[in-house]
Amino acid sequence: MFRRNFLQTIPGIVSIGAVSGTNTLFSPAKEVQPITREYWVSVLERVITPVFESLAKNELKLKMPVESKPTSTDRPKYTYLEAFGRSMAGISPWLQLPADDSPEGKKRKRFFDLALVCLDNATNPSAADYMNFSDGGQPLVDAAFLAHSLVRAPRFWSEVPEKVKNNVVQAFLKTRTIKPGYNNWLLFSAMIEAFFLKYSYPWDTMRMDYALKKHSEWYKGDGMYGDGPDFHWDYYNSYVIQPFMLDILTIAHEKDMYKDLYTLEIKRAQRYAAIQERLISPEATFPPIGRSLPYRFGALQLLAQIVLMENLPNAITNGQVKNALSQVIKKMIEFPGTFDANGWLNIGFMGHQPSIGEGYISTGSLYLCTTGLLPLGLPAVSDFWKSQPEDWTSKKIWSGVDVPNDSALY
Repeated sequence: MFRRNFLQTIPGIVSIGAVSGTNTLFSPAKEVQPITREYWVSVLERVITPVFESLAKNELKLKMPVESKPTSTDRPKYTYLEAFGRSMAGISPWLQLPADDSPEGKKRKRFFDLALVCLDNATNPSAADYMNFSDGGQPLVDAAFLAHSLVRAPRFWSEVPEKVKNNVVQAFLKTRTIKPGYNNWLLFSAMIEAFFLKYSYPWDTMRMDYALKKHSEWYKGDGMYGDGPDFHWDYYNSYVIQPFMLDILTIAHEKDMYKDLYTLEIKRAQRYAAIQERLISPEATFPPIGRSLPYRFGALQLLAQIVLMENLPNAITNGQVKNALSQVIKKMIEFPGTFDANGWLNIGFMGHQPSIGEGYISTGSLYLCTTGLLPLGLPAVSDFWKSQPEDWTSKKIWSGVDVPNDSALY
């Protein structure tokens, strides 16, 4: 079942197996073809199907491979929660959409129902696929991604049976024994507390307040935070920092807290979204800078989230962002070696590149790529999905188009 090529069902889309190592689809000399919402759904479906179908059968630990550095012998303790938590973080806005009888709606209902069973198996101490929420430091990270998914999808959470909700809460409480690092990890603790706050469970104000205040101190300017006191030239402002800040502050803002910081973070996130859009080259690539490159187009989560919030900066149109993200996703997902023979993601940025992964990277880690698909949480009738594709900023500039100058936030 996992070998099925979902892309072959889309008219006009080149199948995974037909893509050669030299990809001419993205040559500047040729016009790229518009990519549909249906294609985005097929990508999400292709990526998460092995995870969800295996976990729903209590067979994730049995079936999922664990690729990692030879020296990283502890990754099997963590990789399964990584795969589920991160897949949920990407799919949850799509699950939040109202049910309908369209072909996409039927697929969404299938994954909604699978996700309910998966959440039960992942948090039920009696289940074969019960996951590690307390042994080592890594469980804090991926419990937070799971919590993030649940705050992104209140409709889904409302359908979770009470017994499963209790198991989820107990699993999240286990992470309080883990001391977060003095860096973006503070936001993992804060996200779990934000989940408790949103759904009216007792919550620890200090864990949230400390994370938000430290990141306010670590702001470096022009839409970028340090990862701790130092600045890192990588994509952690997009993998973690700003998406977590946005959703934690949104929850707090709903509770009449941190109003000024919420307003400030929106402006900073819009500026960073503008930077991310400009980082996409005319060939639909972006710089392979810094840590965690095997998260692939998850590096553009912040831009995707600002789209989801329908809060793009005025200088950027829906059409150019939709086109840019679509071409990046297509280029990366269709490159040979992205998936193994059974449909699981391989470590790599473009295809299979095991050396590009750090010691903390394993198969489950890779599913953070799904967060690049957050705009699927917008209905098909939204301005983003109805927009006509346009050239994005760098493509315009490198084609000689006269565009307004860029400028810092302040």
